[in-house]
Amino acid sequence: FGSRSSPFVIHRVLQPEVTPLTADLAAMVLISKKEKRQILEHLFQEGVICVKKDARACRHNEQQLEAIPNLHVMMVLRSLCSKAFVTETFNWQWYYYYLTNEGIDYLRGVLNLPPQVMPSTLTKQRPTRPALAGADQGASGEGKGWGKGKGKGKG
Repeated sequence: FGSRSSPFVIHRVLQPEVTPLTADLAAMVLISKKEKRQILEHLFQEGVICVKKDARACRHNEQQLEAIPNLHVMMVLRSLCSKAFVTETFNWQWYYYYLTNEGIDYLRGVLNLPPQVMPSTLTKQRPTRPALAGADQGASGEGKGWGKGKGKGKG
């Protein structure tokens, strides 16, 4: 072979450098069906969910989902966000996810729920006090305050 270059030159293939950060992003997250169903049920019940931006947290911050790693909750909601079933708001290292109308229909189909069941954000809250509680006070003409000039001339 001498000084001539051989047609069989082996070129070194340049591969991107793998750092710990890129290795974390490229790792696949496997979520069990049981955990995914718990997350979806909680999201449908509440209509909104808050997730701290901490992929290394071993538990989620909400009491009903404490047994599930925070990363799993983040990934399920990121998937729903990419399909436009939830809207995402990020503020001060927290993600806030809100169900959309399409998301409600999708979760009804996945969770086998009847159309009468709604998330708690869409149900009206009943008032704790009676609606006509203060109606008898206004009939006498005297209120609690000094409004509209009543009593200004009285000594």
